[in-house]
Order: sequence, then structure tokens, then C-alpha cells
Amino acid sequence: MNKTYKKILTKSILFSLYSLFILNVSAKEGMWIPATLKAREADMKSMGLQIPVEQLFNDTGTGLNNAVVLFGKGCTGEIISPQGIVLTNHHCGYGTVQRLCGPGKDYFANGFAAKNKEEELPCAGLTVTFIRKMENITDKILFDVPDTLNDAARDTIVMNRIKMLETEYKKKTGLDATIKPYYQGNQYWILITETFKDIRLVLFPPNGIGNFGGDVENWVWPRHTGDFSVFRVYADKDNKPAEYNKDNVPYTAKQYFNINVSGYKEGDFTMVYGFPGTTDEYASAAKLKQVYSIYDPISIEARTIRLKIWMDNMTEKRDVFLQYTSKYAGVANGWKKWQGEVLGLKANNVTDKKNKYEIGFQNWANKYTKLPYAKNILPQINEQAKKVDSLIYLDQMNKETVMAIELIQQAAVLEKMRFCFRISKSDAELRDTLNKIATSTAGFYKNYDLKTDKKVFIKLMALYVKKCENKLPFYIQETFVHNILLADYKLSTKVTLKQVLGASTDKILEQACEVWANKIYDSSLLVSQERLNAFVAAITMADSTKMMADPAWKLYNEITTLTKQNIAPYLDYYYYNMRHLNRLYMKAQMEKETKKAFYPDANLTLRLSYGKVQGLKPENSKTYSYQTFLSDVIALDDSTSTIFKVPNKLKELYKTKNYGTWGQNGTIPVAFIASNHTSGGNSGSPVLNGKGELIGTNFDRAYEGTMSDYYFDMSRCRNISVDIRYTLFIIDKFCDAGWLIKEMNIKGIK
Repeated sequence: MNKTYKKILTKSILFSLYSLFILNVSAKEGMWIPATLKAREADMKSMGLQIPVEQLFNDTGTGLNNAVVLFGKGCTGEIISPQGIVLTNHHCGYGTVQRLCGPGKDYFANGFAAKNKEEELPCAGLTVTFIRKMENITDKILFDVPDTLNDAARDTIVMNRIKMLETEYKKKTGLDATIKPYYQGNQYWILITETFKDIRLVLFPPNGIGNFGGDVENWVWPRHTGDFSVFRVYADKDNKPAEYNKDNVPYTAKQYFNINVSGYKEGDFTMVYGFPGTTDEYASAAKLKQVYSIYDPISIEARTIRLKIWMDNMTEKRDVFLQYTSKYAGVANGWKKWQGEVLGLKANNVTDKKNKYEIGFQNWANKYTKLPYAKNILPQINEQAKKVDSLIYLDQMNKETVMAIELIQQAAVLEKMRFCFRISKSDAELRDTLNKIATSTAGFYKNYDLKTDKKVFIKLMALYVKKCENKLPFYIQETFVHNILLADYKLSTKVTLKQVLGASTDKILEQACEVWANKIYDSSLLVSQERLNAFVAAITMADSTKMMADPAWKLYNEITTLTKQNIAPYLDYYYYNMRHLNRLYMKAQMEKETKKAFYPDANLTLRLSYGKVQGLKPENSKTYSYQTFLSDVIALDDSTSTIFKVPNKLKELYKTKNYGTWGQNGTIPVAFIASNHTSGGNSGSPVLNGKGELIGTNFDRAYEGTMSDYYFDMSRCRNISVDIRYTLFIIDKFCDAGWLIKEMNIKGIK
């Protein structure tokens, strides 16, 4: 481990273990529906809002909601020019850019910057979606629907009304219309949207900027990452959405963000406008216990193993790096976040606080006659949760171990092919159908390395067998335990599985799993595209048994069958019941606390949160900061590191102080933190000042504050953003793409 890595890892751990605090607490909990901001206006103005809330959201086309987009299927982006330039995070564009890479096109190592619009790269499958209008239609959905109506009957009524209203609004507006539930289904809003499908890559910094610090710095403060990328929306000649066409033109934006580069100071008002993904702020104590004692620990342990193997192989071979870098980022993001989540929930004693709240709720519910069902809600929630804890454990183990192995996942292809044999076809027709299925796997094999995956199999299956010894499926007991593990032990068949596993060290288990892996990876049809294609090319209607004999399919089939028969029905029933109980619980909480300003849990719809620029410091440190600089980045440079290696050009720009108009006191601001309530999906969100001007792009949260998906602690919860000046500096000076800046409206240049 190099010195820089050790230094940063130590810093990361300190930020993980020590309590964090702030001066002049001004964090603001809440992810507010933009159409309801009038109710928040007085509070927002008292904190520093300088514009009417109608400028943030309105239905006339003049609101800044028309400059915020759902980027892809899970990030946010912002329009920053009248010609449709979209700014979002580097990691939000990662998967798209990986698909654009190829021989001589390593955009992760070298970056990409178009010199003009003609060089912008089409991004197949990428979309951006605008929210043009939002309307509360709860009365149209829930009229004459009793709270306690069973969900089967309720769902039928609600879904029929949703379908009818969506059709009606589509005809009326000529746009897409989607109805979403809020407050656990106690409220419904319709979203009128417009989705553009011709999106092109404009600029992507190399990983030495856009992913600087990698997983070591992920989810911690301070951060030194230029986590941004630039795209452009294209439209047809009428400025309407259209599939990619070379004749399409840049989208003429109805609204775009003005950019302010005059800076900020601690205590300045900020807003984050975007699409937070999922939160569960009103969850019961029973649900939280499942999160930090079952879901998160299993995922953390299994992913630690998988990520280490991936990173070792990615570091060793550049080809493997390109195959796995996007997958790694996706898996690692949750892995690191859940570690902070568990730490934060425990450090804040959130379960104890929830239990205390629930005692008060129960005392109120026992006496409140207007909602007679309220007194039974929490007892039912607790009873239901206890019944499924063991099933949740097994299901999560299946997902994070066996079904996290790529070869086993890929066995779904054989399952799909197997169904084709049930339809009467000639051999030629069958081969044609199966060939299409085989051809569709090209994307998988392009980003698959057999040696890497085999190592993952050995480690994860050893973990699975060890952790699930009492509930191993029959196939695994027969194939692995009896035919491999017991054979190696040469013990009597009377020896119990528990005795064998109890006597087995981790090393012995892994050695046995290696034997198992050799059997599977030597013979499976799925180890390469070539082997799968060769099998399909010669297949006849009589060959279905060959697929069912495939060892990867057998393991896949055992786990999926176990899930379908013994896990999913019970968990589905549990989640079905909990949906009903959570809706009633949410309704009762709002009935109980009439003076509280409730906000709905995140559901990947447009929200606005607000707070202030606010720093953090570790308990046992004198270091307190709300901002990082290019000088900090340069200080971390390590030419031997894959994640702390600063590009030479960036070092030269720093050395010569060639900052253009973006510098501040002899350096460049890189990142800053504020007290806005954010979640997954807010990646790429615009961070605005009190005038609604862009000052940064949100990309992360502070480590212990990641529990804000369940509990918002004002002393710990912070969002982390790229300073817009660093973004413009990289575009202008590092990427030599000043032509893009000419499209933007920038204020505060000295």
C-alpha cells in the first residue's frame, strides 16, 4: 500500500469513527415537492432565498424546473446553456462512456472533449426527462376509498383511475403523464413530462480528475474529485423529442441556469434541485433493525470480497479495468454507503429513538378514537417483521453471493433458451431463435473476464456455504458438500454437514470451492461467446437436456427455484402486508402531529431541499473545513497510485497558476459541503445560491450522514458538491473547450 493511499485511508477511517459536529447548526431536513414550495417560502427567505418560489417552479414554462432533468434512469442533470448543454456527474455518465470506449478510445484514462458540435458522440439508450407540470390529484384517485379497504380491492380501484387519468392528461397536454404515490400512498401527484432520446457526449474528464480518490474518498469529507461530465440534448427541427438522427439539432432550452462564479462563504443559503431516489424517513424500528442487522452487513461483507478481487485484477490488467470499471463503481457505491449508514444509525441510537417515538405513538393511538385502526398498526408491523427475518437473511445471501457471480447470472440465458424448446419448431427455426438470443449476449461478454469471475466464485461460494450451513439447497449439499468437501475429508457419510463445516477452516472451504469452480468453468456453455455460439449452431430439438446438464445452469436453477418456491411467496406476502400497514402508519403519524411539516419519502421525482454552506470536523482534530482546493489535490498526487495520480497537464496548470478567470487566492476551489438533505438520485443535481444561480453540482454525502435515508441528523448530514469554478476551469484550461463556455451565461467574473 503506497504512502498516499495509507494517508487518505487513515483520514477516511477517522471521518468514519469520530463524531462530526458543526458550528451554528443550520441543516434543513426535507425533500420538498416543488409545487408546494409556497408553504416553505417564508422559511426559505429567512435563510437567504432572494427570489420568489414561483421562479423555482411553475407550469408556464418560465420556472427553473425546466432546467432540471432526470438524467438516464437514476441521476439528475441541469441545463446550463440555451443550446441544451447538460451538466451532470462523472459517475452518472460512467456506464454510457464505457460503452463508447474501444481500441484507441480509452476515455477513462485520457478523457474526451469534443472540439465542436460535429464531434459530439451519440449515446445510444441515454435519455433526459423534463418535468413540465405537477398536479395534486389525490381527490381524483382516492375519493370514496376507505383507508382500511384491503389492498387488493384498493389497488384495483386506484390503478383503474390512474390509467384513466394518465390517458386523459396525455391527450390534453400532448406530453407524457405519470401518476406517482406519495406519503406511502396517502397522496397522488401527476407528473407531465417530456423525454428526449438523442443525447450526445460533449466532455468527460479523465479518471485522474473525475474519479480522483476513488473509493478511498467516496462518501467522505474532504473530497478532491472533479465529479462532472457534459452532454447535450438534441431535438428535431420543431424542438421536440426524437430518436437519434444526424439531422437533429441542439435543443433550444426553455430555461437554463445562470452560473455564478463569485463564490460563497460558510453560512450562505443553498438549494439542491433534483431527483432523490429512495428514502424511508418514517420507517418503524423493526424495519431499521432489518436494515442494519441483516441487509447492510450481508451486502458489505460479500461486496468487500467481490470488490477486492475485481480491483486486484483491474490493477493488474488494463483490459480488465476497462471491462469492470463501471461495474466496480456501481457495486462499490452502495458498499461504502451502507458502511456509513450502519455506523450512523448506531452512533445516533436511531433504533432507541424510534422505539421511544413508537411508545408515544402507541399511547396516543390507544386513546385516539377517530382512527380506531391506529392502535393495532405497530403491533402488527412488529409481529410481521419477526416472522421473516430468517427469510430476508437467506434471500440477501443468495443475492449477494451466488447470484452476484457473473457466470451464474448469465445462466438466465440458458433458461430463456430452454423455454424455446417448449414450442414446436423445426431445427432450423430453433437455431435461428437461439442464435438471436446468443447474439444478444455480446454486451455481457465484452465486459466479462473469466479468470476474474472464477476467483469471485471461489470466495463467494465459500462464504455462502459457511454462512448458510443450516439452509443449503439440496443441489449444493449433493454437489459440493458430499461430492467435493466430504470426499476430500474422506469421512463417513454419517458425519453431519454441521460437523463438516464446523471442522472446515476457511482455507479448506476455499480449496473445495476451487475444485468446484474448475468443474463449472471448464465445462459450462456460458464461459465464452464462442462456446455458446458453437453450441447453438449445431443444436437440434433433441438437445434440451444438454442445457439442463450445464453446471452453471444447475446452480442458477437451484437458487432461483428455492427463491420462487420457498422465499419469494412469503416475502411478497410480507411486503404486501407491510405496504398496507405502512400506509396506515403514515396516515396516523400525520394525524397525530398536525403541526409538523411532513415531506414525502423520495421516489425519484423532482424535489427541492435547502440548507446552508456548512463545514465539518472530526472530533479529535483541529481541522475544520467546508471547502477544498486544487492545492489539496496536488498535495495528494502519487504517481504510483491508480486513484491519486494527478494528470500531468493539471499539475502544470497549477505550477504556472494558469487558472484563467476561475482562480481564487492563488488556487482553484474544488469541492464544498452544505447542509442540504439529499439521497441517491441527487447525483448531478444543481446546487444553487439564493438567486437560483448555479454554484456547484452535487455528487456525494458525508460518510456518517448516509443514514439520512432513514434519519436526518443535523450535526452529521452534509451534501458534497463540485465547485462550478473547478468545473469551468477543467473545461476551459484542461480540456481546451472554451467554445462551450461561450454558450453559458456566467456572472461574477472579475
